[in-house]
Amino acid sequence: MAEQEFEPLGSTVLMHVELPREENKEDLEELRRLAEAAGAQVVDALICKREAPDPKTFVGSGKVEELLQSVSLHEARVVIFNSRLTPAQERNLEKALNVRVMDRIALILDIFARRARTYEGKLQVELARLGYERARLVRGWTHLERQKGGFGLRGGPGETQIELDRRAISERITAIKE
Repeated sequence: MAEQEFEPLGSTVLMHVELPREENKEDLEELRRLAEAAGAQVVDALICKREAPDPKTFVGSGKVEELLQSVSLHEARVVIFNSRLTPAQERNLEKALNVRVMDRIALILDIFARRARTYEGKLQVELARLGYERARLVRGWTHLERQKGGFGLRGGPGETQIELDRRAISERITAIKE
């Protein structure tokens, strides 16, 4: 396993969302310390209260606009949410903000990856990261779906890119576990 070089996250905006049904012990100050451990320079932190996460962006369109203004004003490179984002929410936010968007789990995995020194430690972090990525694969690859399978005259659909990605991740997980 080759030695990985990690760049600091750089200028970062934090987004803390308070939801009523969650015990939100992961406060903003803890998120700030985690971000700094990953090399982030926290330039702004926003807080909002919501009854429920927005399915498209986790926060409402007004808060996305506020995030965009903060990102532009501070020339931020990253926005970190103190909540778990769905892959679609992450993708939608990255498209709207034009910066990297991370959730709390991705941030913690990033910190572990930066700090792992032993070969076994690096493999354990990679295993955790692969499990996280496999669970987050989205059907964003359907444009690459193969039209026909390979057997006989009745070719059905072949593997989609997402199936290929899942298989590649599963094979890597199996190799690490062996």
